[in-house]
Amino acid sequence: MKSVVGMLGLFALSISSAQAQSQVVVTPVTKADVTVSGQPIALPTDNPEVTVSVYEIPPGAKLSQHRHQYPRYGYVLSGKLRVTNMDTGSVTDLGVGGFIVEALGQWHYGENPGTEALKLLVIDQAPKGVVNMEPKK
Repeated sequence: MKSVVGMLGLFALSISSAQAQSQVVVTPVTKADVTVSGQPIALPTDNPEVTVSVYEIPPGAKLSQHRHQYPRYGYVLSGKLRVTNMDTGSVTDLGVGGFIVEALGQWHYGENPGTEALKLLVIDQAPKGVVNMEPKK
């Protein structure tokens, strides 16, 4: 009797899982093998660590010039993001749902050119304990 009850429970779980999977929607955001400035993405090979942060940037605010030595990705949750690359002169504007693979080793800054707060999901891949943002002095 236990095995029949166990089998019925397993069957019920598999039906629930199948129903849940049929309701899952996957929307591709981006697929990239280069940064916003065309550089190949090179992941850290020594003791990598993933750090995920949410930046909240008020309207009109501008971050100081900086650069990244390791991959950094940004996804706009709300508001608008403008990234200006000082080395290339390029300007990239992103709205909600926009994704950026930031430039490596190039001086740039981000700003919120909009009228509402910018919420930006930021993902860094760097060696463990390394801060992946070098401010310009």
